[in-house]
Amino acid sequence: MHPKDLSISDYTYPLPNEKIAVFPLKQRDQSKLLVYHKGNINDHQFKELPTLLPSKSLLVFNNTLVVHARILFHRESGAQIEIFCLEPMHGDYPSAFSSNKSCVWKCLIGNSKRWKGEILQKDILVGTEKINFTATLLEKQANFSEIKFEWDNENILFGNLLFHAGILPLPPYLNRDAEAEDELQYQTTYAKEKGSVAAPTAGLHFTDETFSQLAKQDISTTELTLHVGAGTFMPVKSETMLGHEMHQEHFYVSLNTINDLLNALALNSPIIAVGTTSLRTIESLYWLGVRLLKETLNQSNLLVKQWDPYELRNDIGAIKAFEAVQNFFITENIQELRGITKLLIAPGYQFKIANAIVTNFHQPNSTLLLLIAALVGEEWKTIYGHALEKDYRFLSFGDSSLLWRS
Repeated sequence: MHPKDLSISDYTYPLPNEKIAVFPLKQRDQSKLLVYHKGNINDHQFKELPTLLPSKSLLVFNNTLVVHARILFHRESGAQIEIFCLEPMHGDYPSAFSSNKSCVWKCLIGNSKRWKGEILQKDILVGTEKINFTATLLEKQANFSEIKFEWDNENILFGNLLFHAGILPLPPYLNRDAEAEDELQYQTTYAKEKGSVAAPTAGLHFTDETFSQLAKQDISTTELTLHVGAGTFMPVKSETMLGHEMHQEHFYVSLNTINDLLNALALNSPIIAVGTTSLRTIESLYWLGVRLLKETLNQSNLLVKQWDPYELRNDIGAIKAFEAVQNFFITENIQELRGITKLLIAPGYQFKIANAIVTNFHQPNSTLLLLIAALVGEEWKTIYGHALEKDYRFLSFGDSSLLWRS
């Protein structure tokens, strides 16, 4: 069956509210770890992960950092308007965060009916500096609004201003406001590249001790960046996947990471994605390589479309595709590849790079659950049933799993 014909109603399960972890554990690596391999399920603690992986494996991490994307303004009438920053208008995160006067973002507007179009403003304290911060509505689109932010101190960069002006956005299904401890707990220990509106939660379990143990087990690591968008929480509302438009996310990959992946492929070493975002990125890189082998691309049109894997030629070897990406760095004389992915990984998808995934347990009727079903087949039902029966904690602050490709 083509993924376009999949019915989302076949990818649901009962998730009682009490199974959703509203708060994280105090110690990251104390969560449970479900391990699925060749039809077998075993229960462990996350801190055991390094001993459960084959030596010479390569773990791929997403080093994105969650930004304070929710900004609250008040009209003179007292009405509260929430502006939720999705992404820079032209997708250039480094430039947007280093802006020192103004920038334009795609945003969602809360309580938009009460905003009559006047310029919203608030005073922000950054250190000892009081900054006048304004938001102007430029245009309303179908799925977002264009908002221009301006401020009156050119010594303050937008990234720093947003940290002081905004609020950390927690997933909507937690039904609670962010607390002081979330500033640390809802970031991975290795987060560094600003841009996400949601954490790559599979990485929340890793500690410095975990990385130390991975090294002792001769397990390599590499990093990339995919800025997680609000679309990751978007429910599938259409009856079949044909009617669902996959959200797009921006990713950034260095030549070192491409070389790490090529080396692992050449040695036939297991490649394990830490989280759906890392997996989505490395599979997207393969499809970019396929496109590069047949057409001329540049940094401005590196896009993987939703249905590319099901429509493009798919018999090209992983090494050949990644060598094409490697050559792109050389011919374009770049240090970092910047791309966009709308890739939908669903049953019927043929994995090219990832052998396994470390991931949390995902919402029913979600594209993330479709990805898991693509990886392990119908066994996803057994895996999730086991997790529910054994009192695993679900979703962003929940427990973890190590799932090997069927």
